[in-house]
Amino acid sequence: MSHPSLSFVIPVLNEVERIGPLLAQLARDFPAAQRIVVDGGSTDGTVAAAMPGCTQLLLGEAGRSAQMNLGGHAASGDYLLFLHADTRPRFAAAELEKELAAKPRWGFFRLRLDGRRVVFRLLERGITLRSRVSGIGTGDQLLFLQRELFQGCGGFAAIPLMEDVELCRRLRRGSRPRVPGLAVETSSRRWEERGVLRTVLQMWGLRFAYALGASPARLWRIYYGSRG
Repeated sequence: MSHPSLSFVIPVLNEVERIGPLLAQLARDFPAAQRIVVDGGSTDGTVAAAMPGCTQLLLGEAGRSAQMNLGGHAASGDYLLFLHADTRPRFAAAELEKELAAKPRWGFFRLRLDGRRVVFRLLERGITLRSRVSGIGTGDQLLFLQRELFQGCGGFAAIPLMEDVELCRRLRRGSRPRVPGLAVETSSRRWEERGVLRTVLQMWGLRFAYALGASPARLWRIYYGSRG
């Protein structure tokens, strides 16, 4: 039985400390996979750090949606896996291939947070449960989909925030996502920097506002504020 080919697409912006170790892990655990890094104008040496470990380096306009679309259309794998620079798969190629043997059209993974506090265990369980029930995953959960499906649906919408939610909404109209038992681990830095309760309430508020029709551009300004 032939195994599906894989293409990791990694949008980056000023991730010089994270991109090298991430690419090294992917090369070790998924040696046959494409590792496509799409830089959105980094000024901190990210491009130089990424060059030794990626199989393809693309330079594009800033914006996660635009960067992921650029990488997705350049990819040649049967499955595209959209990976954030601060997220790590906690599984290797053989385990993933077993999950993809049934040829799911799309899906995402269970979430773990790298923070050690008990509150992070509760958060990750809540996020995983919510995404299973709703059929909507976030970019932190390593969204994956068949390349033909990505091309057919037009990829990510050209919006500055909620591009992952918007894509999942469209995809679930055709089929429910597969959520394997495998997990990815993402950084808890935003919760630690902003405060857990504040961050949770803000994310709930943003998602609720988006569901009611709020502009993603306005939500981006609220979320990033002066940091944007």
